[in-house]
Amino acid sequence: MTDTIIARCEAKGLRMTGQRRVIARVLQDSADHPDVEELYARASAMDEGISIATVYRTVKLFEEAGILERLEFGDGRARYEDADRDHHDHLIDLSTGEVIEFCDPEIEALQEKIAAKLGFKLKGHKLELYGVPLEKS
Repeated sequence: MTDTIIARCEAKGLRMTGQRRVIARVLQDSADHPDVEELYARASAMDEGISIATVYRTVKLFEEAGILERLEFGDGRARYEDADRDHHDHLIDLSTGEVIEFCDPEIEALQEKIAAKLGFKLKGHKLELYGVPLEKS
């Protein structure tokens, strides 16, 4: 990822108001996968004038422009991450909702092997694992 979210929005010709810049900054500074409510809380802490409707419209605009990727992990909340991040997969902790990012070369190779075995060249994939922590004894 070489450019900021703001730079990519500008490069795509999106009009970047002050509030959109705040939302973009919150998104690019997020190490997690925030939903709209979390984005609103963080953005409104920086600019009290931001409404939740503005956050909804902005994430929709960014998603349609290919800047953000919408993620749904089965908990009824759409979450967002930068669409230009390096490839990774997700492990969702069902007990806490925490989303853990990982990349495993063995899994990547196995997916390529399966696609080839079925007569395909893999162009992309999403892997989501759902689990609960093991009990420690």
